Amino acid sequence: MLQTPSGGAGNGTTAADSGLMSIGAVLNALRDEFPDITISKIRFLESEGLVEPRRTPAGYRKFSAHDVERLGRVLRMQRDHYLPLKVIREHLDAMERGEAVPLPTLGRQRNGEPAPEPAEGPAAARIGREELLAAAGIGEQELKEWESYGLVVPLSDGAYDAETVTVASLVVQLGRFGIEPRHLRVMKAAADREAGLVDQVVAPLKRHRNPQTRAHAEARTKELAGLAVKLHAALVQTALGVRLP
Repeated sequence: MLQTPSGGAGNGTTAADSGLMSIGAVLNALRDEFPDITISKIRFLESEGLVEPRRTPAGYRKFSAHDVERLGRVLRMQRDHYLPLKVIREHLDAMERGEAVPLPTLGRQRNGEPAPEPAEGPAAARIGREELLAAAGIGEQELKEWESYGLVVPLSDGAYDAETVTVASLVVQLGRFGIEPRHLRVMKAAADREAGLVDQVVAPLKRHRNPQTRAHAEARTKELAGLAVKLHAALVQTALGVRLP
């Protein structure tokens, strides 16, 4: 549960605001749980209709405790389930109307496991460009740089695979240690080679006429991908002489 200040100038509010918070105070309230949150991202979520803060006569945003709680829900649903903002907005609006609605199941869950498919059929696990920029807290120029190095690659319709959010988050975190996107080309090349090896193993199964065999190919791909990720992590740790928790 987010901790929202009850008032006082030190928390970005005044007595006249009746407990409303400035955008800077909202940023501070959210930052403990969402360290990558930025003012620009809060403004973007507002522009997408996820939150509607009040405005002072001078045009300054003032957020209520409800606004901050709603922002927290939006950010959790993005982080944990990679849901598109439109889906999140519709879900939260339905909840606030008192409707009993289940959490949508698009994309992947935070633990990396595919989300269960809804009864009416599988949903595309993808995210729009603006949503990716907001989720990563980066600008258009940074995203173009990442694309130039092949770290993120848009799909044919301009959207991105939902897993791109994870990639973007990790690139941002590595950047805090001075590791630039150009340094990550070697990791991308290694990942492509590993993916090629896995694809080579399962290719005969994918081409099989039997639908059950083709379905088995997908399961085998996931299994091999998981093993490749574990091996890569173990090799890096061994090379560095460290053990991760």
